[in-house]
Amino acid sequence: MSDMVLEVRGITKTFPGVKALDNVSFDIRAGEVHALVGENGAGKSTLMKVLAGLHRADGGEIIYQGQPTEVSGPLDARKKGILLIHQELSLAPELSAAENIYLGAWPTNRFGVLKKRELRRNAKSALEALNCGFGPDVRVGTLSVAMQQMVEIARAEAFSANVVIFDEPTASLTDNEKTQLFHTIRGLKERGVGIVYISHKMDEIFDITDRITVLRDGQVQGTVETAESDLNQITRMMIGRTLDAYFVKAEANFGEEVLRVDGLGKQGLFKDVSFTVREGEVLGLYGLVGAGRSEVVETVFGVRKADSGRLFWKGGEIKLPSPRESIDMGMALVPESRKEQGLVLMMGGRENTSLPHLSLFSDVSVMNRTKELAVFEKYRSALSIKTTGPDQALSQLSGGNQQKFVLAKWLCADPKLIILDEPTRGIDVGSKSAIHELIADLAHQGLAVIVISSEMPEVLGVSHRVLAMSEGAVVAEFEGDAMTEENLIDAVSHHRKGIAAE
Repeated sequence: MSDMVLEVRGITKTFPGVKALDNVSFDIRAGEVHALVGENGAGKSTLMKVLAGLHRADGGEIIYQGQPTEVSGPLDARKKGILLIHQELSLAPELSAAENIYLGAWPTNRFGVLKKRELRRNAKSALEALNCGFGPDVRVGTLSVAMQQMVEIARAEAFSANVVIFDEPTASLTDNEKTQLFHTIRGLKERGVGIVYISHKMDEIFDITDRITVLRDGQVQGTVETAESDLNQITRMMIGRTLDAYFVKAEANFGEEVLRVDGLGKQGLFKDVSFTVREGEVLGLYGLVGAGRSEVVETVFGVRKADSGRLFWKGGEIKLPSPRESIDMGMALVPESRKEQGLVLMMGGRENTSLPHLSLFSDVSVMNRTKELAVFEKYRSALSIKTTGPDQALSQLSGGNQQKFVLAKWLCADPKLIILDEPTRGIDVGSKSAIHELIADLAHQGLAVIVISSEMPEVLGVSHRVLAMSEGAVVAEFEGDAMTEENLIDAVSHHRKGIAAE
């Protein structure tokens, strides 16, 4: 594992208003998995895009297989043997697996006619080497996310890649699919491929990698051997402090009941769901994929229509609301997918913040830009959002800063109940800690908060009470000393009814 396959020296990259990379040096050895970690906006993806030919560095040099080199574009990088597998897969869903594997480099004769047999034969060989379980003719759009990812990885086989870069590869995978991915990564490693692994999931980092390099604000903070490090050291390098206060739970000081759900049901999704949440309380919802957690809160908010059940708002029964009625009542829903459901990415932070509440920012049907800017600046400061200005497109921001804008657009309307569906998914440990602190602060201010999280330590760490859901039903409720990982796992695995501890 001593052979250096790729090295960058003194790489710098500047975007308008932001120095993304500042004199960064980094290396990859043949047959190792090298983790690159850091907060959102630290420069990880920018560095990898420089290596993959998507960005051209402003300064520094790339040494590939012992020789200085330039990467003129993604296809040049692929031909050289450097492959970047994006978090958002770059596949054409209507094309076959074979056509996607060789996209941009289809074999043709001297007249430019596609050599279909050669394309199919070569793709079949690459897929079989990875034990993909499907052939070269399958239409990519019919495959699962995990199988589509295997099509991307097959490009490494097809182009004899020496370096493969995985950017948040498990973001959309189930546990079984993640296990298969790790098996594939270990197979690539055994064949001498150098692998860069970018992830916010620290358990994966310590499971799969050999070395860890930490970036912060575009600068390298250090490189350590994974086996000689621990979570506290890496966290301290990433955010400048340890995990001692990572989870923050508001003091239990509950007020009046804000929301009561009684026997809520939606055919095929969930049934007979009942719960309450009070002022100053954080109620956690935990369950495995498909348990019905998101569907329940979407129905409460009015995104879905219930088949049965009753809702009570501040002690009085109400008809099942529409989303607009929920917002006017004082309810807010931060959805699971910020990019698809929470933001308009081509707009700036100012417009996104005001979008659900235009009446609050208009005077006789004319938008009050001064008021909009004031609210934007208030929440940019309060949530420590990193952006160059009110009109910078949110597509240019890191995941953590995008998530903070989703929160800002709901907080500016002064809600009484805020529902957070996977509020820290896909964001770094520093931003997670900031959101945990915000949840505690909102409860301290008297808001009722519902938190859905697939991360068991998180839902236990921020909640006063936790409901366990399985197959569309609430199977247990825990609080106090009964809120343990063992009890939650047992409840969702065996549908055991839990007894709340005092």
